[in-house]
Amino acid sequence: MIPIRDTAPCNHRPIITWSIIVLCSVIFVAMWFAPDNLSYRFINQFGMVPVRYSNPQWAKDFGLPNDYGFSFISNLFFHADWLHLLANMWFLAIFGDNIESLMGRWRFLLYYLCCGVIATFLQWYFTPDLVIPVVGASGAIAGVLAAYFFLYPLEKVILWIPFIFPILFPVPAIAFLGLWVIMQLHDATTAAFFTHQMAKVAWWAHLGGFIAGSFIYPFFLRDEPVDERNPVL
Repeated sequence: MIPIRDTAPCNHRPIITWSIIVLCSVIFVAMWFAPDNLSYRFINQFGMVPVRYSNPQWAKDFGLPNDYGFSFISNLFFHADWLHLLANMWFLAIFGDNIESLMGRWRFLLYYLCCGVIATFLQWYFTPDLVIPVVGASGAIAGVLAAYFFLYPLEKVILWIPFIFPILFPVPAIAFLGLWVIMQLHDATTAAFFTHQMAKVAWWAHLGGFIAGSFIYPFFLRDEPVDERNPVL
């Protein structure tokens, strides 16, 4: 099922949401066309390599300097491939504008980064020996989905099932996002039990972002009612 759009109205310009989409896209395109050795260096430098923080000697031998945990933030703006980028930016575009409207631009940015950092930390906690860089905005976007889950539970998400074109059908956001959470939980626990299989998706980051967002989103909401006639600040 592919979400096409939601029905929650938003008359504000989601500047932060758009900016994140542009920044992630520009970084991805630059990395795509960069020489392989430079791309490899940057993805290891700015992606979160769990063993880097679990085993400082490994990081030193590999040539990664102490970045004091900066990659827990920087990894949120890097993506592994085109599908990874498009899926994340598509979800952010659909659900991010309404949450940015309710929080305001700078609170939304701080909320996004907090969810992303917590999500990345949880991924590190469960896979401390992983030597592959963890990258992507998925954890931060999971936090956005959590806020939407609680703030717009009965708004409709318009879905399209591939190969059944052009049939579109609406479902409540609470049903669509609830199913999304169940799928992440299933895949995360499966990965935990079958540790011999290499996980290609940071399932724990997805869950971590959603859990973090569920608890902290009320602290980032604007105090005053949102006036849809004026741009959000």
